[in-house]
Amino acid sequence: MIRCVVCGEEYDDDEVIYTCKKCGSVLELASLDVDIDKSIFECRKDTLWKYKELIPVNSDHIVTLGEGGTPFCKCDKIGEELGVDLYVKVEGSNPTGSFKDRGMTVGVTKAVELGVDTVGCASTGNTSASLSAYAARAGLRCIVFLPSGKVALGKLAQAMFHGAEVISIDGNFDEALEAMTALALDKYLYLLNSINPYRLEGQKTIGYEILQDLGWESPDRIILPVGNAGNISAIWKGVSEFYDLGFVDSKPMMTGIQAEGACPITNAFRKGTKDVVPVDDPETIATAIRIGAPVSYIKAMNAIYDSNGYSETVTDEEILDAQKYLARKEGIGVEPASAASIAGLRKLREEGVIDKGERVACVVTGHLLKDPNTAIDACTKPVEVSADIDALKNLLTNKE
Repeated sequence: MIRCVVCGEEYDDDEVIYTCKKCGSVLELASLDVDIDKSIFECRKDTLWKYKELIPVNSDHIVTLGEGGTPFCKCDKIGEELGVDLYVKVEGSNPTGSFKDRGMTVGVTKAVELGVDTVGCASTGNTSASLSAYAARAGLRCIVFLPSGKVALGKLAQAMFHGAEVISIDGNFDEALEAMTALALDKYLYLLNSINPYRLEGQKTIGYEILQDLGWESPDRIILPVGNAGNISAIWKGVSEFYDLGFVDSKPMMTGIQAEGACPITNAFRKGTKDVVPVDDPETIATAIRIGAPVSYIKAMNAIYDSNGYSETVTDEEILDAQKYLARKEGIGVEPASAASIAGLRKLREEGVIDKGERVACVVTGHLLKDPNTAIDACTKPVEVSADIDALKNLLTNKE
């Protein structure tokens, strides 16, 4: 059953619908009424489909590339420096290099179940990269709208290489999404941005995995980047479902980090309201969260407030510094948007929002190679030297 998050209006789960017909708000899937023991997940292959009883699609014809089951790394060096018990959920290890694969395996499976032949999305990069791969896997036509000149090279290459019909929109992401949504409402395609509630049913499994990875315990806090705001609400839905099923006895504080130049969620949080005012012309080096009008804002605000969570901004400089910090301290390479969670952890720990000794799970959402140009630009260029062994010895010992 599909349900409006604001007015509670209900719709059949086979209806192609993106927003509530009664009030226009976003939708979610009602949690499934199941009676299962958590032990059934322990012996299954470590993909998100091990939780198939909790995912509301027909699991007989799954469109999958083996997503989920991503590394959950205990980061002692950074944790000790910051005074927290730190874990990092590495979503860049998914098949196309980002957390979007979790949503697309479910969303495209639903598309096949509904019998559609064309899927589409607007994207800052990762959504298009993921959808194009899963559409190819399912044999569906894929249409992608990208904001002109605003997509990292690695992501653009993926969308094109998997055969998507890529259209560059003269405008920002929010304008591209508005155009794509209009086409979906006119039945030209099945929309698979995060406004589609089935997308978030896949992404909620990040929350499932964190709790299981911690031995069926909840961290004190989950920190993640926020752009279009689907992921924070999806993870909150996942941990809430495990809590309601009695698998864990507590829930984490959901903490969303936004780039300073694209921060409508944080702006609303600072005012103590759920009324989000879009940011015109959002700008940040973290292209994956360069979004000024997040479609899932009400879900995100609910997740933050209901969990006694928090929202904060970080600058581009703090993001790039955190990106290097995570790579060089813990060996985890992430794209800039992902590093927002680490930058936010550092800032909130310094401000005293995060207490010493908290158990914190940071979600890093995309792989370093999603945005190789930014990574290269942030590093010192390689030293050029001849292959002469004495020259090399002098270089390695810092001799002239």
